[in-house]
Amino acid sequence: MSSPVSIDTVRAWATTAARAASDKQGRDTVVLAVGRVLAITDAFVITSGANSRQVRTIAEAVEERLKRVGGPAPLRVEGLDDARWVLIDYGDFVVHVLEEAVRELYALERLWGDGEVWAWEAPQPAAAFAGG
Repeated sequence: MSSPVSIDTVRAWATTAARAASDKQGRDTVVLAVGRVLAITDAFVITSGANSRQVRTIAEAVEERLKRVGGPAPLRVEGLDDARWVLIDYGDFVVHVLEEAVRELYALERLWGDGEVWAWEAPQPAAAFAGG
């Protein structure tokens, strides 16, 4: 896929999506660079929720946050009807929000494990480690 967007921009948007998911208690959130092994997109953001309601909430938060920071609009969103696996396709990256059991079943991280894992969590301030 020939992308008009730099990989640094894709990484920033994927990081924004991961942080939005985390803010809504998305579990085990990971960002995988899959462009070398998958020609259709550069990165996957994968996270899970405890139930369909949380999956929907996380997906909505990701869309809202990316819109707020001037990121792209999704090309398509699939899975909102039953909200067991919501796929938000931004072209250059894809966000997967899955119920925990669905995530275990499909094991996307193992399937695309050849991709580089991108760090997305903000560093903790030094005061957070000062005990107490």
